[in-house]
Amino acid sequence: MSALTVYPDNAPNNGNTYLDFSDIQAQLEPLNVRFERWSAGFALPDDADQDAILQAYRQPIDRLQKEYGFQSVDVIGMSPNHPEKAALRQKFLSEHIHDDFEVRFFIEGRGLFSLHVDDKVYCILCEQGDLISVPAGAKHWFDMGKNPNFRCIRLFTTPDGWVANFTGSNISEQFPSFDDYVQQIE
Repeated sequence: MSALTVYPDNAPNNGNTYLDFSDIQAQLEPLNVRFERWSAGFALPDDADQDAILQAYRQPIDRLQKEYGFQSVDVIGMSPNHPEKAALRQKFLSEHIHDDFEVRFFIEGRGLFSLHVDDKVYCILCEQGDLISVPAGAKHWFDMGKNPNFRCIRLFTTPDGWVANFTGSNISEQFPSFDDYVQQIE
């Protein structure tokens, strides 16, 4: 189930949670965050490589590339037995911005995106079929959990792909982790 909790950025225990998809969209729309439900029903083997995944989703990728002029597309995924899962999780957990607009489409599993906009933090639990955009310059972080299990197609407007500019803030440490958030809403 997709979910959104909006917190004051100085009160990580005092948020309002939205579970209805249209309510989540309505909260994110003023932030210029695109949040949609797409079909992620292609049966892919667990060991499907990036080329196979991108080929399976070629039509929606082409549509997004045409709409936004994306120049870089890749697939990121993580499983509970990945040897570098802790290091990679830590990298994405640090608040950062991108100079470009990015889109993530969850083809398997789920993860927690957190956006820090003005004086609020928006924690968005994304699951298979969810498409989320992060505007250029938006402060955010991503938590895949202690035992991650997801695959996403990522699209970027620059040819370099994922390039983070870290803010140096420790705000992400003050808000629920993926594992804590999932426990709170389920």
